Amino acid sequence: MKILKFGGTSVGSPERMKKLLDIIRPGEQQIVVLSAVAGTTNSLVEISQAYLNGDKRKAKELAKSLHDKYLVFIRELFATDQGYNHGKDLVDYHFNLVTSFANELFTPIEEKIILAQGELLSTTLYHFYLAEIGVPSVLLPALDFMKIDEDNEPVIPYIGQHLQPLIDKYPGKMLFITQGYICRNAFGEIDNLRRGGSDYTASLIGAAILAEEVQIWTDIDGMHNNDPRIVKGTKPIARLSFDEAAELAYFGAKILHPQSVFPAHKYKIPVRLLNTMEPSAAGTLITAESDKGSIKSIAAKDGITAIKVQSSRMLLAYGFLRRVFEIFERYKTPIDMITTSEVAVSVTIDDTRNLDEIVKELNDFGSVEIDYDQTIICVVGDFGAEKHGYAARVLEAVKHIPLRMISYGGSNYNISLLVSNEEKTEALRSLHNRIF
Repeated sequence: MKILKFGGTSVGSPERMKKLLDIIRPGEQQIVVLSAVAGTTNSLVEISQAYLNGDKRKAKELAKSLHDKYLVFIRELFATDQGYNHGKDLVDYHFNLVTSFANELFTPIEEKIILAQGELLSTTLYHFYLAEIGVPSVLLPALDFMKIDEDNEPVIPYIGQHLQPLIDKYPGKMLFITQGYICRNAFGEIDNLRRGGSDYTASLIGAAILAEEVQIWTDIDGMHNNDPRIVKGTKPIARLSFDEAAELAYFGAKILHPQSVFPAHKYKIPVRLLNTMEPSAAGTLITAESDKGSIKSIAAKDGITAIKVQSSRMLLAYGFLRRVFEIFERYKTPIDMITTSEVAVSVTIDDTRNLDEIVKELNDFGSVEIDYDQTIICVVGDFGAEKHGYAARVLEAVKHIPLRMISYGGSNYNISLLVSNEEKTEALRSLHNRIF
């Protein structure tokens, strides 16, 4: 069985939703994972925020606006009155639910219920559309099998144990449809896998049932060797290893959700990145193996803050770094890069919600310097210790650009450079010209 995931742009209009059958082969056993229609989740976030702010009038106005858009959507999607009426009943049901929260105390629990409505709508509308044109399909409710634990981590054995019986209930059925992103938490409440989580859903399902392949369908033909929005002449990468793909996804390659690689990697399920707009394009295949002896791609992660702690107490001391890192752990703030010397340590973070508290505690260790508006440039490829010359090529390409930090040797797959935001475009273009 294959798992096919389609993002919001792939179901962003009735025309695009209909064209999915150019890719989906109803005669082959597949699970199709759908995101919400493009723009829906952003609108649901706005509605939720209005409720949280106590502005029920604004929430209702936003809900009505989105409701009206869906009425136009279903009018174009369905060709028969019966199909339209089924679609309208569905849309009315979901938006009645959304507006009903104006009569209740609104908490983060209700917020997550609202955020789940986008995927519930897109999958059921597509299921209704297939029924209208005579294509058999089975709707699998993700809330019946997708689960996260107390630490918000997916429980893959639970997913497999609850999903497989649902599939087995329909012997001979080939096409199954389910929701991306949404799940239940350890308390049984509706929750989600965070933004971009539909990729994660597809990978988790693939791992849980040991699928033949996971396909991530987006609006770009695979992962490129640089950011095509900034650099001209980029090309899709034919093959990547799971480790290389994880580095690129984490450090800014938007085509793939950073967490989505890990379940497939653990269970050795190939992942293929493909283009909905150009289905014949080869895309990018991600497996345990990759082409050796080359630099694969360059990615950039914006919104980085660098923190430098300088203290003579570090000199010949043990336990110093542990105590520094414990501060970040207490505030649940991940670190991206780290460099050290005898008397200083520099780290980068992208979550600054608790920055003031972190800096206050770090001041107990020594002087603290903060650099805002930084960008991590990540160069990914085969950088094993036995390789030579690659690091020199990278640094030669940016010799005219001030570098705040360099991270090399943490893995065999990347060199990371920290530059100011205004140097990002020049760094990406210069590296691309020198390397590719």
